[in-house]
Amino acid sequence: MNKNKKKVIVAMSGGVDSSVAAWILKKQGYYVEGLFMENWDINDNNYIIEDFRDTKLVCKILNINLHKINFSKEYWNNVFKPFINDYKKGITPNPDIACNKKIKFKCLLKFALNNLKADYIATGHYVRSIKIKNNFFLLKGIDKTKDQSYFLYTLNNFQLSRTIFTVGYLKKKQVRLIAKKLNLPVAKKKDSTGICFIGKKKFDDFISRYITYNPGFIIDTKKKFIGIHKGLTYYTLGQRKGLKIGGIKKYVKSPWYVVKKDFKNNYLIVSQNYYDPYLMSNGVIINEINLINYSNIKKNFYCTVKIRYQQKDIPCHVSKINNYLLVMFFFPLLAATPGQSAVFYIGKTCLGGGIIKKIIPYTQLITNNKK
Repeated sequence: MNKNKKKVIVAMSGGVDSSVAAWILKKQGYYVEGLFMENWDINDNNYIIEDFRDTKLVCKILNINLHKINFSKEYWNNVFKPFINDYKKGITPNPDIACNKKIKFKCLLKFALNNLKADYIATGHYVRSIKIKNNFFLLKGIDKTKDQSYFLYTLNNFQLSRTIFTVGYLKKKQVRLIAKKLNLPVAKKKDSTGICFIGKKKFDDFISRYITYNPGFIIDTKKKFIGIHKGLTYYTLGQRKGLKIGGIKKYVKSPWYVVKKDFKNNYLIVSQNYYDPYLMSNGVIINEINLINYSNIKKNFYCTVKIRYQQKDIPCHVSKINNYLLVMFFFPLLAATPGQSAVFYIGKTCLGGGIIKKIIPYTQLITNNKK
């Protein structure tokens, strides 16, 4: 190893993005090594074996060393257990955001810097970063359809200063083209989707190991009986598939949507109106706030917000109230969900965000106007 070269540890997952990221960094003159993480019991998910096999093949082709580390204990305690506990409370968390915060940019970063004596880590995320004076800022990826800044809003200045993002400056089709030209075995590999620890299993089948069924009535917004649900924790606001209540007499043949969960009575409330007022919200209150290098931000400010991944940026007004932020949308939004994240932007810059604690219902506005 050339002592003048900066050492980068690439978090490699067996996918095309991290593989191409490693190649780009090597081409740029860094000393590159790979690191494969095991975050789940290998006996419970065969895809881990497949991903590790693909990672080894890529590293062999790129002629870089590969390390392997098991963070399954840390993942279980810091990501999965909180995920299950929130689900039991009727909250819908985002484990991918938690994994980035607790595992990749904490455990992995610490291991790479301290144990592997790296100068930086790198990932295959579709984001960019920029340094202004001594501060680092997170930017959206060039490919609007693949931008992953929503999942990385919890990063801080130190983490950004020690992380290199490369594929965020490319479009996905360019990344695959590079992989194809390099004859990488992952060039056509499908992107991983869904929750990482579930793999190819059905969500309900997997989650039933940890959350017992608690059946109750499905009713419409007029309190008419529609069917039976298996437990409120198994449904999310706006959900359409998997309700198993189609073809009911005296109702038109249209999809049903979950619009509310009544935990007091164990009722799942549904509607055939996708824009039902119960499903709309005027704003949200968020906590667990992280603002990236915006500690001096004003008490009240305007920006845009996403309340789910790949949603369009929505104009909003943000007010600071004690340890919370009140986010009021410029127009009502569908299916704002407690436990999910609200992430702020000004143009291409991600300001940070927080966890949705409470919804400001659209129905409140209707009631107030009637009065």
